[in-house]
Amino acid sequence: MSNEILPNNYNETLELIIQKIEYAQQKAVISANKTLLDLYWDIGNVILNKKKEQGWGAKVIDTLSKDITSAFPGTKGYSSRNLKYMSQFAKTYTNYLDIKEELSKVSWSHNIVLMSKIKDEKERIWYINETIKNGWARSVLIHQIDYGLYDRATKEEKTHNFPKTLPPVQSELAVQTLKDPYIFDFLTLSKQYKEKDLEEQLLRHITQFLLELGAGFAFVGRQYHLEIGGDDYYIDLLFYHLKLKCYVVIELKTVEFQPEFARKVEFLFVCGR
Repeated sequence: MSNEILPNNYNETLELIIQKIEYAQQKAVISANKTLLDLYWDIGNVILNKKKEQGWGAKVIDTLSKDITSAFPGTKGYSSRNLKYMSQFAKTYTNYLDIKEELSKVSWSHNIVLMSKIKDEKERIWYINETIKNGWARSVLIHQIDYGLYDRATKEEKTHNFPKTLPPVQSELAVQTLKDPYIFDFLTLSKQYKEKDLEEQLLRHITQFLLELGAGFAFVGRQYHLEIGGDDYYIDLLFYHLKLKCYVVIELKTVEFQPEFARKVEFLFVCGR
């Protein structure tokens, strides 16, 4: 190892170069994905047009798959199933040239899920943006679609007082963060479960719990202690939201909502700061 003394600004220069390399790599991946989608859309259109001709049935697609694979040994992506997806892709996106920038932000496997499960284009684009923002794997995207995240995050009427209590920008972000309802199907509770049982189950499945809460939530603690006026109070679950830059208090109840529940949270918020 060299004992040469490095310049004072060496680390900053190294970091700058690393950032440029990473940016170039990201651009290369996106560019490659665009090229792949262009190819698949073109192939899909060829197949769609040929399907209008007599004799172009499912068996012809099987033969086509074998012959393409034979022409390009070692290549993947031209199975009969994938060729059918290409055809579906071309049929789904007749306006592909107008929206390919959005579609190229996610992988081909993500696009297969989106066009197979969602009919509305606006909803597909919403899921693409959420996938990029949250780094969802294909399996997570499927989970979010199956449990109707789009409707819960954008369409359902949500009860809150954010405009009265938060600055406009933070209020809008809080509304976007909120879902209605939240679905915790990963819990295994008895019919007569108590609040303590619910709390323990949520923490036992903390990964799924955080996934359902959404991006930006960091778990701080359970039964978080506050001392107010010499008295002890405890927050069931306390989180911090990285984008909202604020704490999120969750009080667990197993009965119908009562106004005093909200008053307790407001008291802890005001007096616990």
